[in-house]
Amino acid sequence: MSDDARFEDGADRPLKLRAEDAEDVQVISSLVQDAVFPVGEMKWRPKQRRFALLLNRFRWEDATRKRQRDRAYERARAVLAFDDVMTVSTQGVDRTDGEVVMSLMSVHWQPGEDGAGRFELVLAGDGAIALEVECVNVTLQDVTQAYVAPSGNMPTHPE
Repeated sequence: MSDDARFEDGADRPLKLRAEDAEDVQVISSLVQDAVFPVGEMKWRPKQRRFALLLNRFRWEDATRKRQRDRAYERARAVLAFDDVMTVSTQGVDRTDGEVVMSLMSVHWQPGEDGAGRFELVLAGDGAIALEVECVNVTLQDVTQAYVAPSGNMPTHPE
């Protein structure tokens, strides 16, 4: 057996990641899959050119270890922020009721010219958020300690 360190041996630490290219976006997308957030926690700041979500993300990076040790699955509150945003549009999102809870399924990057492009945040139930941006400039940062997932289950997706 090797003495090399493994991810599973590390301490539970809050995530703090930055995406600057398409591969980085895929990593962040995998970590925010099945995150939930009330519509009221979706903020667009045009003067700062920033769009952010305060979400409750499932801790996918720890799910295998929790399953192996028969421990409770966890979530953490996190901020997913997009900078250098020029425009924001939504589809299937009722912004009049800030308590409606949305579920984020994935984040897609569609490159354009000169580093600009479009992010599409795909929501459960045919909703979407589109962000026209000057470049890939995304951060994901946990802002609380992990807590036991209220459902006690790992999210699943029927085929």
